[in-house]
Amino acid sequence: MSDPFDPRICALGEGALWHPGRGALFWFDVTGRRLLSRLPETGETGEWALPEICSAAAWIDRDRLLIASETGLSVFDIPAGRCTQRLADLEADRPETRSNDGRADPWGGFWIGTMAKDAAPGAGAIHRLFEGRLRPVVAGLTIPNALCFAPDRTRGYFADTARGLLFRVALDAQGWPAAAPEVFVDFAAAGLWPDGAVTLADGTLRIALWGAGAVLTVSASGEIGARDLLPAPHVTCPAYGGPDFRTLFCTSATQELSPGALAAAPLSGATFCRTDGLQGRPEPAFRLHGDLR
Repeated sequence: MSDPFDPRICALGEGALWHPGRGALFWFDVTGRRLLSRLPETGETGEWALPEICSAAAWIDRDRLLIASETGLSVFDIPAGRCTQRLADLEADRPETRSNDGRADPWGGFWIGTMAKDAAPGAGAIHRLFEGRLRPVVAGLTIPNALCFAPDRTRGYFADTARGLLFRVALDAQGWPAAAPEVFVDFAAAGLWPDGAVTLADGTLRIALWGAGAVLTVSASGEIGARDLLPAPHVTCPAYGGPDFRTLFCTSATQELSPGALAAAPLSGATFCRTDGLQGRPEPAFRLHGDLR
């Protein structure tokens, strides 16, 4: 059985993000309302209580993150341990929804998915924050996940976990959708449920599988490849980091697991890491509109 990178148990670990300026991994315990971090080299940890559900982040600079919460997108000051600036409200007229998966894009924007707190079908959406404005991108989703972008900037990806579908969408020169999304991989046909995802340097996707205890490889042409097994049924969000971006990190969850399943997989909810021989890449920074720093 693998040892965890961090043994702190999350009810719903999500939003794994390698911060290149700090050499640290950040992630969320979504329903536990915590932001966590760990430096692999020293083992130093951080933990911040959050006032509401938060689920995804991007790095702005060494001391600031963009974080997505159930009500908005804000700047989080790491040394101060709190949000210092509200950038946009997120579905403020819909208290039944919350943020879910999100990721910075190569143009300095940020894509964020929303979903109903009770996972009501079709109640979710994806929005993009870019140059100070938040605009809707995709509607009618249930559990949006797997937001990531091709290295050549030609397309983006997202999943609807509840339907077991991974989509791709062509992007224009400013990072906006240039066509309607199309189904890229039908995971449901194989009885699999895609969660978070990242793209590697060569365009390969690595996708966490909810319920299957694995991170799966999908080629840039949509071919399903090998699985990297982890000792937790619900793995949720991968990230690549370390000094050479060859270390795979992945969060997991205890949510929806029975007492028997938890006894069989006691590391459920921990965060894992391993070297898998694949070449990751740095996450782009979120560009704060009008920021002169």
